[in-house]
Amino acid sequence: MKELLVASGNKGKLMEFAELLQGVVEKVLSPADFPGLPDVVEDGDTFEANAVKKARAAALFAGIPVLADDSGLCVDHLEGRPGVYSARFAGPGAGDADNNALLLRELDGVPAGKRGAAFHCVIALCRPDGSCETFDGMLPGEILEAPRGSGGFGYDPLFLVPEYGQTFSELPMEIKNAISHRGRAMRQLKAALSSREGAKAQR
Repeated sequence: MKELLVASGNKGKLMEFAELLQGVVEKVLSPADFPGLPDVVEDGDTFEANAVKKARAAALFAGIPVLADDSGLCVDHLEGRPGVYSARFAGPGAGDADNNALLLRELDGVPAGKRGAAFHCVIALCRPDGSCETFDGMLPGEILEAPRGSGGFGYDPLFLVPEYGQTFSELPMEIKNAISHRGRAMRQLKAALSSREGAKAQR
């Protein structure tokens, strides 16, 4: 694919997607390349609904294929919360520190064996004709009682990946991309794009 717009204003996500898309997309564009790109209200009740809504609106505006994702943290003890509200868990305009602090308060007193959680991601790829397809990924883990690490963003400092004994903030980027919910969804997308490019080359 020659050009693809990643419809996200999150610099951390843009960096991850640019790295994950190497070898599949020649030029990865961001919202900064399309002044006036409409803001989309993420009011869907599922990750898929929000991802499709963002990607479709951006594709219609930009006139090129668009990738958008919706992802979040689903905590077992909180019956799946914060889920689609992960980015605004502590309220409108809340930052990462606010959301993490609220999560820790809600899990205060919950023992280590009952702090299970999972990161979920749905990626939508939409084209200017309005057609879309989705790809999903999930990574289970545990929520720590205090943050660890300086990398990543969002809930990464609290999310422990048991098999590595490290949080998402502590893991090197190459490992994080290989095992993450976003990385797993991206591999599905890359496989779909690669098979199509291969099919074109054989025609």
